[in-house]
Amino acid sequence: MTQDLGPRTTGSFDDHHPPRRDLLDECVHCGFCLPACPTYAVTGEEMESPRGRIYLMDLAARGEIGLDEAFGNHIDSCLGCLACVTACPSGVQYDKLIESVRPQVERHVPRGFLDKLFRKLIFALFPYPRRLRLAALGGLLYTRLGIRALVHGLGLTRLLPPRLRALEALLPPVTLRALFSSVPEKTLNPGKARLRVGLLAGCANRVFFGDVNAATVRVLAAEGCDVYVPQDNQCCGALSMHAGYEDDSVERAKATIDMFERYQLDVVVANVAGCGSVLKEYGDILAGVPDYAERAKVFAAKVRDINELVADLPAQAERNPLALNVAYHDACHLANAQRIRSQPRELLRSIPGLSVSDIAEAELCCGSAGIYNLVQPAKAEELGRRKARNLADVEPDVVATANAGCLLQIRRFLDKGIPVVHPIQLLDASIRGVDSQGGRS
Repeated sequence: MTQDLGPRTTGSFDDHHPPRRDLLDECVHCGFCLPACPTYAVTGEEMESPRGRIYLMDLAARGEIGLDEAFGNHIDSCLGCLACVTACPSGVQYDKLIESVRPQVERHVPRGFLDKLFRKLIFALFPYPRRLRLAALGGLLYTRLGIRALVHGLGLTRLLPPRLRALEALLPPVTLRALFSSVPEKTLNPGKARLRVGLLAGCANRVFFGDVNAATVRVLAAEGCDVYVPQDNQCCGALSMHAGYEDDSVERAKATIDMFERYQLDVVVANVAGCGSVLKEYGDILAGVPDYAERAKVFAAKVRDINELVADLPAQAERNPLALNVAYHDACHLANAQRIRSQPRELLRSIPGLSVSDIAEAELCCGSAGIYNLVQPAKAEELGRRKARNLADVEPDVVATANAGCLLQIRRFLDKGIPVVHPIQLLDASIRGVDSQGGRS
């Protein structure tokens, strides 16, 4: 990262990584991004579209508008789904623009007391698995003791502020055993391993979706890999980066590299799309940081999404049939940031008897987007309901998606009779010869 140059400014932005002029000038305001943008689809407002936000960035860079509350609101309301990057015929790098502007908003746009407090609560909880596990235990007791059913039966959730209502609604169905389960640090093959693979256990993933981590380890082991899962309670920095907390994301990236370097790995694998996307950007995030710039490039070059890695490995384990119609949802940071679309479908279609149904409006975000469904609950709810309708329309037996946030968001709005799983769980079930719910197939 370049040194912060202090009080000198570029228009209304400070000199610490303002949006680059050449990137702003790439946008020709053609409008191809509009149909792909979830917030434009919801609001129909120009300034809630990528080209509208780029126009605001350009005005701020020229000093014609300030970084005020209105500017901050339009930047905050962007999901960062990057569907516009995929749709843009001019190759506008909106991802780099929004990532440079969000920290500017955090530094210069004052937030209200409650907004600031809520964001502090999120970042004091979600990047820390131990704290998150304790909070999840409270949520489990809230459900098991019948308090949740009583609260909903009396309609008391309607009295909660929208953000707290969203937080309550996203409580996942988790058992006490699953909450405190973990995967071993090392799973080694008896023979010569094809690859030494390190798995990022994640924060929310290890607490709420330990079954996804367990399935990932089993599949990699079945495909002949040695698997190493660091037991450190280390967040990769994805949430911080996507929210504009630049310094925090840098420190977490450095610690993550330190953590994985202990194992001398061939590959670092992520089974959460948002985490994998950021891991692959470590070379950019830590460019210019002494002692880390080159190491970050080497590390980022080793990162693969689990769907990507398994699709690239010639299959070694036998696939048993699963007679299922699976609706697949493209997680935004998998499809748009990492450009991984075909591999999850290839992984699923490698399972005999399984069919994959694509859905309408596949490019529209489900509304999860890191912490978006907590800090922008109204837009997130509309997008979540819209996504659930499109998924239900293909009458699936199972819905599959490769991101923890999407799993939580879609489970909230989808018919409770339709399971929502990670694609790797279906492949694991096929390899083990069980159905998607764990019974013998």
